[in-house]
Amino acid sequence: MPSIRRSTAAAAALVALLAGTVTACGPDEAVGGAAADQKDRADGGFKLPSGAPTSLDDLKKWKDGGWQDWDKWARDAKDFANPVIKDHWKSDRLAKAKTSPEIGVKATGTGSEFEGTDPEPQPVTAEQVARPYHQHMAPVGKIFFDSPKGPMVCSGTIVEDPAHPGKSNLVWTAGHCVHSGKQGGWMRNIVFVPSYNDNGVPMNQVNNTPSQQVTPYGRFWADWITTSGEWINMGSEKSGNGGSAYDFAVLHVKPENGSGKSLQETVGNAARVWFGAPAANQIGSLDAFGYPAAPPYDGARMMNCPARPGRLVMQQGTPAMNRIGCTMTGGTSGGGWFVNRGGKLTLVSNTSISSNAHTWLAGPHLGPEAQRVFADISQKFANR
Repeated sequence: MPSIRRSTAAAAALVALLAGTVTACGPDEAVGGAAADQKDRADGGFKLPSGAPTSLDDLKKWKDGGWQDWDKWARDAKDFANPVIKDHWKSDRLAKAKTSPEIGVKATGTGSEFEGTDPEPQPVTAEQVARPYHQHMAPVGKIFFDSPKGPMVCSGTIVEDPAHPGKSNLVWTAGHCVHSGKQGGWMRNIVFVPSYNDNGVPMNQVNNTPSQQVTPYGRFWADWITTSGEWINMGSEKSGNGGSAYDFAVLHVKPENGSGKSLQETVGNAARVWFGAPAANQIGSLDAFGYPAAPPYDGARMMNCPARPGRLVMQQGTPAMNRIGCTMTGGTSGGGWFVNRGGKLTLVSNTSISSNAHTWLAGPHLGPEAQRVFADISQKFANR
């Protein structure tokens, strides 16, 4: 089995933090939604949000993605719903999912004319992460969802929840992986698969690989999601803009198989989130992880770019994003950017946009807006 080459000693130390883990709405407001949060009826049930399936015919449309018109997809927080459809995401359907719509949010150029932007970085060739993934980067996985364009993929990271130490059910990703922004609504059938394709077999062999290797910890369905009001009101999948600086989201998940264990207990690890980290030009190095799925990659393998970040301002008046040289492509969206902080794997950003030539990636700086989004979902489930 080929071993991963690490370009920097810092990168090697970062991955070593997890080695051996074998088991394992306004512009300033966070917004989210789920069917389970509707007010209880007198009989103890709950009211389904508008558009949720109420018949077998509706369920088939929901399961298959349905309606190609975003106008018929739930947009508001109160109308988000993600009912568990057992075995909807079998190995063959997971393998068919395409890259997310960005990298969902492509930058229109290779630079920025705005003050606060650093020189464009040189490309850094992505490297394969050592396998099996659950021993090296257990918190990282793939996010699958249905959109009007069909099944798609992003990347995500299990993060610690201060309300449930050691028992987190929270997953960090990009906002555009769960909501299309100002032109659309919520994605559907959203699941997280930690350590997807644990041994990194080529995608054309996934269907013949035992399911315990493709989904080693199972599938976890989002039952609530928060993202930023800025992303919903400003974000676009067609071009990078000011909304990209707020392109983050947090999922609360539950296991498809009904296990009583939390996601963190099941996997055995989670990353911390560092809100208010230094600006990108003050960080010596970081590592970006994800599952790139657009050519020359096929989405089967977890990749990593160790790089030194700089700043990128997409729109005057919005926070400077973090930018690194990296050749990862679509499917990497939502993947975590990490530093080693006090010997702990620590998330400081997530992939949001890329250059058209896939020579660099950029992700939001996690400031007060991101902290509000995170606090909102953590507090919501604090007593559950």
